[in-house]
Amino acid sequence: MDDGWPDRPGDTALTLRIPEANPLMRAEFPAHVTVLYPFLNASRLTPSTDRALASLFAGHAPFTLKFLEFRRYPGVLYLPPDPAEPVRALTASLTARWPEAVPYRGIFTPPLAPHLTLANHEGPDTYEAAYDALEQELAPRLPLVSQVDTVRLIVTDGPGAGWRDLTSYRLGGEPDRAA
Repeated sequence: MDDGWPDRPGDTALTLRIPEANPLMRAEFPAHVTVLYPFLNASRLTPSTDRALASLFAGHAPFTLKFLEFRRYPGVLYLPPDPAEPVRALTASLTARWPEAVPYRGIFTPPLAPHLTLANHEGPDTYEAAYDALEQELAPRLPLVSQVDTVRLIVTDGPGAGWRDLTSYRLGGEPDRAA
């Protein structure tokens, strides 16, 4: 049975990189907050999609996120962004324009709140003690503050392949084609 996982070849996502959190990361990916996963399959991305994304993100001003405290989902240690509303607004704009892009394929009810995953490698029998220790180790590094002015469009070739940048979009401005 397909429960929505794992990543599929051509899956894309829209994310906010949070480089200030990279020193805290214990997961095997750069620090980020997901705006929408999955977005459209890479095979569906066209110049028209690119223009629509650039226009959509141009309508949202840059913002500041603070990360003040640790929280947990089962097996996951994360930081919630404060405020979460700018991230939610981006997600809402995207899903209004592309209703077929259902966050996390609809497998979480209610949908996951915006978050920055720090660690997700512990199982159900070990995560509480492991993350208690990790929180204690990382607590002196909080709070974190990040200026967010770019949304990255990333893609994967499937399970175990990792993710790579396709392009990035400036909030309140034109897309950054350097990615």
